Amino acid sequence: MLPTELVRLSALMERTSGISDIRIGLIDGPVLTRHADLASENLREIPGNNGAACTQANSAACLHGTFIAGILSAKRNSPAPAICPGCTLLIRPIFTEKTAGREHMPSSTPQELAAAILECIGAGARIINLSLALAQPSTKGEHALEEALNLALRRGILIVAAAGNQGTLGSSAITRHPWVIPVVACDLRGRPINESNLGSSIGTRGLSAPGDNITSLNADGQSLTLGGTSVAVPFVTGTIALLWSEFPAATGAQIKLAITQASITGSRRASVVPPLLDADTAWQTLLTLNARRQIA
Repeated sequence: MLPTELVRLSALMERTSGISDIRIGLIDGPVLTRHADLASENLREIPGNNGAACTQANSAACLHGTFIAGILSAKRNSPAPAICPGCTLLIRPIFTEKTAGREHMPSSTPQELAAAILECIGAGARIINLSLALAQPSTKGEHALEEALNLALRRGILIVAAAGNQGTLGSSAITRHPWVIPVVACDLRGRPINESNLGSSIGTRGLSAPGDNITSLNADGQSLTLGGTSVAVPFVTGTIALLWSEFPAATGAQIKLAITQASITGSRRASVVPPLLDADTAWQTLLTLNARRQIA
């Protein structure tokens, strides 16, 4: 089974590849924008302090940024999932090419992340993809991050974030924010992978998405297979982008409700494991809502 089939995304991808008015903020490593399999006409760089170019194609930061970009914005005939190449991808590098640590889960300070979120909002992002974790927590930094997330809430800009790969129960300043959609990684049977973090806020407001043995683009011009919660995040981000492309008049709150409650039939969640993303049911929910709006 393909990852897109697990979350019933294939039919939505056949309907649309996304529209350029839907802008996705990708806060990650730099992206090899000249990769032959990327839909380069819809890539826009927001230069950060770290620069936007992949000067070291074999660096962890460049590898990670290009991999996540491929899930979202690769050409549809590429080896990557290529969920929404028609949408505009706003690339905001936040990791230096000297970033150390596990390649599939880079980290950022709360202050750096807050600044990047504000820049994506300023550039017109409708959705922001956070395939990252927090490092060096501080009260001051987390306050700045909370303010940035609160601004996204007021503007109706959706934030999709990795649950984390420590295999623990708990949350972070990102995943416990009520507006953020936390994402757990699952295998192709829909079961959470062992290293994926779980927790009450993640189970209550989050989603599970494919994050095991996912193939996307490598910064060396080829393809690569990785796993983890950061890999699962763009499946949710890309689904939101396609839904918004199909229903551009929908508000952020309506899109969020459709995608997060599509699998739970209105019941209150009690599990630390969130339900599996269901793109087709979310589309049906928004179709019904749109029909009611037209009748009214």
